Amino acid sequence: MLKLNVKELRDRKPTKEELASVSRLPIYIVLDNVLDTYNIGGIFRLAEAVTASEVILCGESETPPSSRIHKAAVGTEEWVPWEYFPTAVEAVRRLKSANTRIIAVEQSEKSVPYMEIENCKLEIVNSAIAVVVGHETDGISKNVLDMADIIAEIPMLGVNKSLNVIVSAAIVTYKILESFKK
Repeated sequence: MLKLNVKELRDRKPTKEELASVSRLPIYIVLDNVLDTYNIGGIFRLAEAVTASEVILCGESETPPSSRIHKAAVGTEEWVPWEYFPTAVEAVRRLKSANTRIIAVEQSEKSVPYMEIENCKLEIVNSAIAVVVGHETDGISKNVLDMADIIAEIPMLGVNKSLNVIVSAAIVTYKILESFKK
């Protein structure tokens, strides 16, 4: 398997053959109005690291090509398929129509601790999974939360109420990976 360092990722685009050779997992990462381009770039790095099928950018989220996304993504936005939807509702509706399970990462009265995702009555191993993260201040839109199969929350033990979007997405996505490896 090809392994590239940061300089190599930044300086070269993948060939069609290299892109076709990547075996992707049925994981989608949906950004619901994520505005910070460093978060968007970080999500591309995460998606590439876990061989996600696609990053889905929604609403006001900036899209590649963008020098700011490229800087944070270190070129991984060239390696990961991505798509844009005007709203996250439209993206989630399309994913659900393809029997993709939706896991929203958000604090909510309906949320479960992220460690319990696999204990929820949700078929993870044989299904595509979409991890949805939201706006840095406002979170995931209510309509998308209403469409989610699970709302997963990361416990906050200190005085801070929340984690950065990329950190939250990474924690939940790697938890989902555990289910794929069983």
